[in-house]
Amino acid sequence: MRNAGGAAALEFALVATPVIFLILAALELGLILTMSSALDSATTTVARQIRLGQMQQTGVSSASSIVQAICSNMGWQAADCTSNLAVDVESYSSFSGATPNNPVVNGTFTPNNLSFNMGGPGDIVLIKAYYQWKILTPFLNSGFSSLSNGTTLIVSTSMFRNENFLSS
Repeated sequence: MRNAGGAAALEFALVATPVIFLILAALELGLILTMSSALDSATTTVARQIRLGQMQQTGVSSASSIVQAICSNMGWQAADCTSNLAVDVESYSSFSGATPNNPVVNGTFTPNNLSFNMGGPGDIVLIKAYYQWKILTPFLNSGFSSLSNGTTLIVSTSMFRNENFLSS
């Protein structure tokens, strides 16, 4: 009973497991924040192109073109961007009349609820980019609102009034 051999190994095993999980959670949280920042930057860049009428004048006519444009601005995070990103582009006549769609129904992301309308000169446009991120660290799921498939949504939003560009 008095033999202390192996006590350090036992204490290390008891302490190492939670410490390793905390380190992994901190790393994954850092990745999520990096992805969120990159998504915000890419969405803002594409929103500016829509606001100035560049997207409308080049004939962009689908949400997949906006997804490609956002993903091309994501840098090294663009690896699986197109399969995990969905966009909702809505046009309104006034800021107070903006009622965005909710793509989450009963914990399931439903891209069918998304729309695509970049509007014309002077219109109010709301762009929401939804990136589905699979959380790997078990106890981080409780800190994020997860979908039924185990992913969480990273959302970037931009709302603006289109410039008075020349419509073609």
